[in-house]
Amino acid sequence: MDKLSDRIKRLGYSQTFVMSNKARDMKAAGIDVISLTLGEPDFDVPENIKKSALEAIEQNYSHYSPVPGFLELRQAISHKLKRDNQLDYKPTQICVSNGAKQAILNVLAAIINDGDEVILPVPYWVSYDEMVKMMGGKSIFIKTSYVNDFKITAEQLQEAITPKTKAILYSSPCNPSGSYYTYDELQSLAKVIAKNPQITVISDEIYEFINYETTTKSIAAFPEIYEQVAVINGMSKGYAMTGWRIGYSACPEWLAKACDKIQGQMTSGANTVAQRASITALNTDPSEYRYMIDEFKKRRDIVFELMKEIPNFKVLLPKSAFYFFPDVSYYIGKTLDGVEIKDSDDFAMFLLDKAHVGSVGGVSFGSPECVRFSYAASESELREAMRRIKECLEKYQQV
Repeated sequence: MDKLSDRIKRLGYSQTFVMSNKARDMKAAGIDVISLTLGEPDFDVPENIKKSALEAIEQNYSHYSPVPGFLELRQAISHKLKRDNQLDYKPTQICVSNGAKQAILNVLAAIINDGDEVILPVPYWVSYDEMVKMMGGKSIFIKTSYVNDFKITAEQLQEAITPKTKAILYSSPCNPSGSYYTYDELQSLAKVIAKNPQITVISDEIYEFINYETTTKSIAAFPEIYEQVAVINGMSKGYAMTGWRIGYSACPEWLAKACDKIQGQMTSGANTVAQRASITALNTDPSEYRYMIDEFKKRRDIVFELMKEIPNFKVLLPKSAFYFFPDVSYYIGKTLDGVEIKDSDDFAMFLLDKAHVGSVGGVSFGSPECVRFSYAASESELREAMRRIKECLEKYQQV
């Protein structure tokens, strides 16, 4: 007897964790593997945040919090959104969750009926499509590529919208491409969205601080679609608090109440100590944590110069986040050292087995011609990883 639900059978495993686990197993077996798989800052949590967590423990913040989070935290988020993004959200419009992933799921659960369509610009973060499936929706993909910096146009968006379209889900800055939408590009998308009031935009802005050129804009800044936008953010990337599991959504009142209702039946409030520490993090001037961004930029520049030397990698200089997403289509369809490379997942596995460098194939991101490399690693590891890949692939230039 098959006891599993159809819902769970529709879901796939995260390729990010598949590859990171494989790299971990190889390390445990004594193989010298450099893993560039996970999207996790390699910095320790800043001292003032850790101190705040210890104080919260001493002050006995050990009981349930309100479902949408402590009022003081929602006030800090409201202040942050005004200070950094010029967005006006009251605490009643904010729901604090167990990571940004839950914040996205809350919104999808609140708006998606079976068969509703959710537009996903490609490439997308690996969990987006699976989240849509989990809620009974259907993903509609808008393809982009290396040529157009992995960004959709207003014309592509308009063409993808149907009477069944219920949401658009995307990240800017983007995981995995490292691209972000400019003000003018968001404005052109907003004009299309405004003509379709049935659509909710789920704007994942978790990488907003990791930007090397300017401050990124939120699509919620356009007043004509403010009531259609759910802003998603959290503490993991900008504050190196991945394991603390604090994310949040900022939504119109009707949607915020729905997220509160859903979360109340799922997990209730997030970790109380992590919430108190997050208040300190958000109320601190972002410049205090700029040292992490400066280090990421230094690593990005190093990796870019080294990656340009790798045979047949088509690579862009990422403007944000901490990923490279080179096009490796040259190798797709070839046989390397007896291994058939059908897509970039095969190619990523080949690099892990032969060069002992872990990466994530682009199939789960919707881009089977690309591979994601995280540069949230030490400079020495990054230099060695690029050397290994180059040396490995130089053997196959004429294949």
